[in-house]
Amino acid sequence: MQRRHLIALAATVATFTAGSAFAQAWPAKPIRLIVPFAAGGTTDIIARVVAEPLGRELGQPVVVDNKGGAGGAIGATEAARAAADGYTLSVATVSTTAANPAINPKIQYDPVGDFMPVINIAATPNIIAVHPSFAAKNYKDFAALVKQQPGKFSYASSGTGGIGHLQMELYKSLTGMFVTHIAYRGAGPALNDVVAGQVPIIFDNVPSSLPFIKTGKLVPIVVAAPQRLKDLPDTPTFKEVGLEPVNRMAYYGILAPKGTPKDVVDRVNAAAKKVLQDPAVKKRIEETGSFIIANSPDEFAKQIKDELAVYKQVVAKQKLTLQ
Repeated sequence: MQRRHLIALAATVATFTAGSAFAQAWPAKPIRLIVPFAAGGTTDIIARVVAEPLGRELGQPVVVDNKGGAGGAIGATEAARAAADGYTLSVATVSTTAANPAINPKIQYDPVGDFMPVINIAATPNIIAVHPSFAAKNYKDFAALVKQQPGKFSYASSGTGGIGHLQMELYKSLTGMFVTHIAYRGAGPALNDVVAGQVPIIFDNVPSSLPFIKTGKLVPIVVAAPQRLKDLPDTPTFKEVGLEPVNRMAYYGILAPKGTPKDVVDRVNAAAKKVLQDPAVKKRIEETGSFIIANSPDEFAKQIKDELAVYKQVVAKQKLTLQ
């Protein structure tokens, strides 16, 4: 009996030693950071702000790899199936970890079981904005116009099951309004069509829409944020217009595949926190309208579980499907 215990102890020590040796040697080559949306959207913007300095901190390049489509599910599925060796990380969004899994029963990954949360980088307000040709230019007029003409107007989002889609459905469920959803392969393509006037309304993250708002190519209507934004002082929050449940921000974090050594997860977390303390990085992220979060793996895991529960309720109430 004692001999078996000694053998088991030796095996445990060997496993721990091997894991620690791996973590010390890691990274020995570039790290891929999967962004599950097309270039140009907020997810891509945040990822690229962080990737270069994170690579410098870790001692190997962090290479952004855009894998858009299916509301982020294509990229997230690839990330979930990647080797758990620390060389493939991915950007987690509300779309990929909560909204899409809530609406898609056939999704090929488990947002909770297939990943190890590393860190929530930033939280980002969301916004309803319209093309300048749209008759309404403020929330009161927007709500009245849409309510008077149900089904006449359409809105663009980053994809079916994305946060823009389900947050608009949450809004619709609370107001009784009806606008038609048009899904794109990311915020970038959706924005292009709204700016071009092909779709009148968009529900998007503030960072990707803000440059178009500042140049007058989009008109802000209402934002999901704790308080009015410095860059949009005249735009009310959903709470101000009596719709506090819609006042939910997006998050942008980093995930590793399940089974990635904890030492590696902790090292990426520590490196990312250091990067986010850099005044230049902090400034670039905050200029997009986002807020730095920089929390622990356990705290980010709880956020993911909580958000998934919210959007499961939205899907059930609205009887949403992918059809």
